Amino acid sequence: MDRRAMTEPAFLVLTALVGEPRHGYGIVREVEELSDGRVQLKIGTLYGVLDRLTAEGLVEFEREEVQQGRLRRYYRITEPGAAALAAEAARLAGHAEAARARLRGHQAWGTA
Repeated sequence: MDRRAMTEPAFLVLTALVGEPRHGYGIVREVEELSDGRVQLKIGTLYGVLDRLTAEGLVEFEREEVQQGRLRRYYRITEPGAAALAAEAARLAGHAEAARARLRGHQAWGTA
């Protein structure tokens, strides 16, 4: 991924794939858990994000399994995907720290 900001769904999908491959419904559940229920990906949105991340080399298809008569496609994060996720996490942390610093200054200003 280039240096522009990563979308929240892409960030959460990559985060969901850290540690183990997951199939679509597993990713949806993990994203919901990661966001404390705030982000609930629709299947069309999920597969659009997965297609884009796959095209960018950040995620790759791992395998297919049939479970209970349904085909499940598993995806995993790639090394470039982990690097992009780490860079985005650092970028977001920097912005959050800048906001906290300004808010500390604002609170001090407001009490004077």
